[in-house]
Amino acid sequence: MSTPQPDVPHEGPDSSGNPMPEAAALGERRARKSQKASRAGRNLPAAIAVGLTLLAALLAGLFLWPMGFVLIAVSAALLGVWEVFRAFEAHGTRVPIVPIMAAAVAIPVTAYFGGQEAQLFALLASCAAVLVWQSLEHPDGATRGVFAGVFVVLWIPFLIGYALLPLHAATPPPGFGLWQGGAVPPSTLQLAVTLLLVVANDTFGYIVGASLGKHPMAPKISPKKSWEGFAGSAAGALVIGVLGAVLLLGRPWWVGAVLAVVMVGAATAGDLAESMVKRELGIKDMSSILPGHGGMMDRLDSILFGVPAAYLVFSLLQGI
Repeated sequence: MSTPQPDVPHEGPDSSGNPMPEAAALGERRARKSQKASRAGRNLPAAIAVGLTLLAALLAGLFLWPMGFVLIAVSAALLGVWEVFRAFEAHGTRVPIVPIMAAAVAIPVTAYFGGQEAQLFALLASCAAVLVWQSLEHPDGATRGVFAGVFVVLWIPFLIGYALLPLHAATPPPGFGLWQGGAVPPSTLQLAVTLLLVVANDTFGYIVGASLGKHPMAPKISPKKSWEGFAGSAAGALVIGVLGAVLLLGRPWWVGAVLAVVMVGAATAGDLAESMVKRELGIKDMSSILPGHGGMMDRLDSILFGVPAAYLVFSLLQGI
């Protein structure tokens, strides 16, 4: 014997044209709202505000006080290392955090003051410190911890050091002070164009991918990254690259086009690499420290691969 059901007011038709109960209509509206939010993936106003603030701080450091840019880079490396350390720990992998945090300071600073040779020396010293520290602190499972620790050192401090090498290449090097004579060296302008290209890659890829994305690029790694978003990244980066090469660097337009193509490929690879690590660790974001963005590593992923790629392009095209 069935229990009589109370009358439920109806509100609006469903997809078949039949009246829909108010509760069902409310649920459908919430589902549509959730679907839109999940497609965008982020809190757009917060993401824009945080992104512009970070970009303004980076450019201010580059053009006004280079040592301030170094401090921002080191702070980002420290936060990134801490996020990855916590993710590994939650996954059951113990990594020696002390030598890795030391590397997050030492490698970028040595790249700024000593150049590429000093950066490589700091890398070797940091990897050796990880090996010794892990062997003494946690001899059980040391092999896994050492490999994970060296991976973190190579992924974050070493790659972020390439953002400081162009500042060391300036003549004369800035040291602790301001740019002498108020003139910004060409190598610093190259770094500024590189950062603008990373922003263009992320911004145009997000806008186009969120509105038009239908064909996933790597559904098993990053379901929200689409080929449409990749095309948007390429188009936006090409515009910024050509304008930056001509107006800021005084170089031929095709230099900016080459740089844009390389940067989009490298930044996308960096994004997918971080997504692969997060999927392996079973997490969505490294943290929630940046509103609308997730963690620091969710912002560094494109930069970590893009900056070394741009450094290589500028080195190969030197004199053109």
